[in-house]
Amino acid sequence: MLDGVSFELARGEIVDVTGPSGSGKTMLLRALAQLLPGATGTVFLDGIPASSLGPQRWRASVALLPQKPAIFEGDVRANLLLPWTLRVRRTEQRPKDVALADALARVGLADVALHRDTAQLSVGQAARVALLRVLLTGPRVLLLDEPDAALDETSAGAVASLVREFAEAGGAIVRVRHRGPDGLAGRRMLLVDGHLVAAEVAS
Repeated sequence: MLDGVSFELARGEIVDVTGPSGSGKTMLLRALAQLLPGATGTVFLDGIPASSLGPQRWRASVALLPQKPAIFEGDVRANLLLPWTLRVRRTEQRPKDVALADALARVGLADVALHRDTAQLSVGQAARVALLRVLLTGPRVLLLDEPDAALDETSAGAVASLVREFAEAGGAIVRVRHRGPDGLAGRRMLLVDGHLVAAEVAS
């Protein structure tokens, strides 16, 4: 259970959350994403409380990528376009194939065809496809639960590049990480037993 956790996140800022297993790191991300029914406390986006925006509008702006993001049966194109099959986005323009291919190329997946079966993707490739799927929806805040935990150095570097680009474009990011510092976070916060016990400027 989280208790008394309070902090602000600025546009373009990356904050890393650390702490022992079971300390509440994933729960914090779920609370920020408004995915904890019955939880108390208030979360704001540009001064507007989540309760005023409603769940759909909040989650369109604040996107959570879980530690083991779902990759569904089918091809890469269908996975990237999955958000546009949901009712909340059915009236929105879907990204064209050329935009999808360009996005894949920017994360080192130029050799991954849109029609490739997702069962043929490596762990690192699947992680990048899942992150791209979230980024293509245009969120303002990213909540990442150990986005590079199971990745090799090449894939982790590609994910870090996406994170950096998102922040440089004005997005804000909260990451749960166990790897060593990668130079991206401006702050680190330590959670222990649901309490924020330390926050420091990252070196």
